[in-house]
Amino acid sequence: MIKKIILLFTFAAFVSCHSSKSTTSTSNSNRVRKTNTSSNTASRNEVVNSYVEQYKGVAMNNMKRYGIPASIILAQGILESGAGRSELSENANNHFGIKCHNTWLGEKIYHDDDKSQECFRKYRNSADSYEDHATFLTSGSRYASLFNLKKDDYEAWAKGLRAAGYATDPRYPNKLILYIETYNLDQYDAQVLGKNYVASSTRSTRNGSTHEVEKGDTLYSISKRYNVSIDDLIRKNSLPDNTISIGQQLRIN
Repeated sequence: MIKKIILLFTFAAFVSCHSSKSTTSTSNSNRVRKTNTSSNTASRNEVVNSYVEQYKGVAMNNMKRYGIPASIILAQGILESGAGRSELSENANNHFGIKCHNTWLGEKIYHDDDKSQECFRKYRNSADSYEDHATFLTSGSRYASLFNLKKDDYEAWAKGLRAAGYATDPRYPNKLILYIETYNLDQYDAQVLGKNYVASSTRSTRNGSTHEVEKGDTLYSISKRYNVSIDDLIRKNSLPDNTISIGQQLRIN
């Protein structure tokens, strides 16, 4: 009888100890996961501002050398590379979504775009991507008409790029313009041209003039949130239909 009691006591102690260790381990594991999730979270604005800070000097230098507005260069880089976080930019240093074409003799990478597994240019570093972007726009006659535009007319440049066939997305010009106006990228055009720059008070998401589309957003929900009609949202953003995408900047006011 005494032996049975001792055995039961020992077993109970073992179970209690084992249960305590398991609980502690799970708790620590949860804390680690929460910490990692928190440290990996960065707002879209922080990502874009960091990207602009990193490449604004290159953009202004290319504006001086090639005549392409720095605002357009930066806006294209942000849009095409997801502010440096796209698969193409991370795996191929391709910040502008430039495809191989027949003249490309460098390294290549294959990526789904308008068609499956299309050929894109791969660069040694980001600087080469920015240099090739400038060369791409200034070589040949396809984009020649752009260089007759004023260097500080980013709206005309954005529309001209789309008209010349740089992108198939009909909203491409509007996306570039919204990035330029949201992040005041035209200030770098002014610096290169030696002009005084005054930021417009209507160009900041902090003032509620734009809305970045998030998961679950619809034009209807956005219209209710900002008390603006769906027709106004479509008109102000030159939308071909009610389709919107995550990360898209919508003009509200």
